[in-house]
Amino acid sequence: MNWLLAADAPPIDVPTWFWEAFIGGVVVLLVLDMAVFHRKPHEVRTREAVGWTIFWIGLALAFNVWVWFEFGEKHALDFFTAFVVEKSLSVDNLFVFLVIFQFFKVPPPLQHRVLFFGVLGAIVMRLVFILVGIALITRFEWVMYVFGAFLVYTAFKLAVSKEEHADPSTSWFVRLIQRWLPFVPEYHGSKFTVKKDGRRVGTLMLLVVLVVEATDVAFAVDSIPAVIGITQERFIVFTSNIFAILGLRSVYFLLARFMSAFRYLKPGLALVLGYVGVKMFGLFHVSSGANLGIICGILAVATIASILHPEKPAEPTTPVE
Repeated sequence: MNWLLAADAPPIDVPTWFWEAFIGGVVVLLVLDMAVFHRKPHEVRTREAVGWTIFWIGLALAFNVWVWFEFGEKHALDFFTAFVVEKSLSVDNLFVFLVIFQFFKVPPPLQHRVLFFGVLGAIVMRLVFILVGIALITRFEWVMYVFGAFLVYTAFKLAVSKEEHADPSTSWFVRLIQRWLPFVPEYHGSKFTVKKDGRRVGTLMLLVVLVVEATDVAFAVDSIPAVIGITQERFIVFTSNIFAILGLRSVYFLLARFMSAFRYLKPGLALVLGYVGVKMFGLFHVSSGANLGIICGILAVATIASILHPEKPAEPTTPVE
């Protein structure tokens, strides 16, 4: 049963120049994505989405192999576990993006560009959240219990919540933006601002991007504590988050038509968050390999159950004569 015991590993000492090189590499990839491969806005088809999904996941796995050889087995397993958790949470959150796009009637050719700017903002916010979160845990040990309690609460809320088609226009964030920034109620291609009556005003494209950025902040509040519950190595937490986020756009276009089929994804994610939250209380300790096996096992059961027992379409109601 040694594989169940938590194994210690030396902390990762990553020099500043490597952090800068990693972030620089991510920026280069994003610039190539937008300036070369998606220079002209277009609707992302299934075949293209599959290709980009394979590319981003393959890139993450290649980096995971490098982590294995450079820092050892434990840190590599922690990276993969954090990547799986973050990717799974992202898939569930894609439904929110779908609601936003449908409500604001974002044209299909512009959806990729909206998600691109969402990724840029998410990278900056995740780095800040990770550095602050881990610094708090390092200085105040009780913060770990706060994060654990928050994850258990989030798991409970996720398990009992019902699907709701929220109206983005009713959120306080949208009302605040519309109060202080003038907007025109239409799109002007991919432009964020246009001139109207001699003054510059925002377009609907800018409003949607700001809503997506605000949504990313809410997602980070849930996902960052979950990943910190797996490992407190800043480099592993940050890189696993970034690789999961980079592939989020292609996964959205791949799964947008099939998200309703994953009926047991929410209960599965609730179990994962609850497990990680309880683990942060220090009541038990498991190895990185066992941790990965438990989380992947929960998600696999949720996925298989969704395939074997798909949600039945609603029966049409017969009007009363």
